[in-house]
Amino acid sequence: MIYFLIYLFLEVIVSTNISSAIGGLATFFEILISAFIGISILVNFRQTLVENMTAVSYNCIDLEQFQRLNLFTLFGAILLIIPGFLTDILGVLLQFSVFTSMIVNRYNVKSNKCNTSFEEKNNYEKDLDVIDVEIIEHNSTIK
Repeated sequence: MIYFLIYLFLEVIVSTNISSAIGGLATFFEILISAFIGISILVNFRQTLVENMTAVSYNCIDLEQFQRLNLFTLFGAILLIIPGFLTDILGVLLQFSVFTSMIVNRYNVKSNKCNTSFEEKNNYEKDLDVIDVEIIEHNSTIK
């Protein structure tokens, strides 16, 4: 309960200061634009999910990071839909993978390298054309 009151206090302070600086009409349009951006992020979440699944398949991130990155993207989109300048600022920050990666990694560098080099992809495609066969030799001679 105390955290909600702190958030509410900060939201009122930030929103009052910014809306008094930019005016009522600009504040109204900012609320509408941020809501549309949040809705479009939720609609296009499938693309973000595919990118994160690709990162998991190349061992760039592990499954826990995959879950957290998707959670932060969804949470950021919801924060953009909610009216208020503080929630919009937090929602935009959560959309950038740099900030979410810092939150997920907790400032630890992951030792695994991404296996996204062109040579490895090219070698994999070459191996798809190989057909495994077994050669059986008969030791019979023709006379």
